[in-house]
Formats: sequence, C-alpha cells, structure tokens
Amino acid sequence: MVFGGTMAIFEGIAAIAKDDLFVRTNDYVFRFNLTGWGWIHLILGLLVVLAGVMVFTGAVWARAVGVVLAGFSLIANFLWLPYYPFWAIVLIAVNIFIIWALCAGTLRGRDVV
Repeated sequence: MVFGGTMAIFEGIAAIAKDDLFVRTNDYVFRFNLTGWGWIHLILGLLVVLAGVMVFTGAVWARAVGVVLAGFSLIANFLWLPYYPFWAIVLIAVNIFIIWALCAGTLRGRDVV
C-alpha cells in the first residue's frame, strides 16, 4: 500500500506541476483539467500511504479502509487511462494486488490447529 500510494503521489505531483506532460483528450465523457486530476491522485495517494502505515501497525480497521481506498484509487486510475495509459495500467495492477492482499488475510502469530 505504501508503494502504491507513493506512486499515486508522484502521479499527482507530475499532473499538478507540469500539465503539458500528459496527453489532453477533448472527446471524453467528463472533463477535469489535469491539475484537478493531480489533486485527486495526490490526496488519494496520501490517504493510501497513511492507511498502509496503519496496516503495518496492526490496526484491524486499516485493512477495510485500505480496501476502500485502493478501490477508489483503482477507479481514479481507470478514469485516468486516456491521459497517461501506461502509468494508469501499472497502478491499476498495483491496486488490484493491494485489494487481494488485504482481503486474503494472514494467520501470522496465531496457532493453526
């Protein structure tokens, strides 16, 4: 989660700092300027990193929050596909892995009978 959130933060900073780095699409169902998308990715990335840190500390609620935030990040990257396809596909895969890892659970520290 920390890795995926950090990559989303970088994506957001790149979109905010340099709007002409990404492809502009005119014929799309919804319109956000790239700075708006950058803020969305930056905020989501920060929240995912914070949830990831809380998962490391063992907070039970952080797993559920992490699944929800990774889902939001997955949707945001799906909608980001026309702007920067390669990076969006990579982060979609990372978010799918995050959701799988958080839902799969672990039996560490417990006696299995």
